[in-house]
Amino acid sequence: MANNPVAWFEIYVNDMPRASKFYSTVLAVEFEPLGDPNDASIEMMAFPSNMEQYGAAGALVKMDGFDAGGNGTLVYFGCDDCAVEESRIASAGGTVVKPKMSIGDYGFISLASDTEGNMFGLHSMA
Repeated sequence: MANNPVAWFEIYVNDMPRASKFYSTVLAVEFEPLGDPNDASIEMMAFPSNMEQYGAAGALVKMDGFDAGGNGTLVYFGCDDCAVEESRIASAGGTVVKPKMSIGDYGFISLASDTEGNMFGLHSMA
């Protein structure tokens, strides 16, 4: 594989305003509406991204037939210090599942559950 394996991610949600407020609060980001030109029933809010930089872009997605929670994919958001974002989770309506812990030479992670029941991770080197 010549590139990093993840090119895009989607986090399925049941309540777009609640989910976008949660991630905006925890990650201190602003979302941009992203439409599907082939299906107006699909609601998407894109995470801020720069296609010229390292990492994958993605969006929150509300789509009939695709409920939030219980999925087998885990997305890790990069942070300078995952304890900072972790400290915002409970007040934003989520739950810290595993507080910041060392993963040796690979830095630190925190695991959490969002307002939609989706598990996600935070990763930092400090």
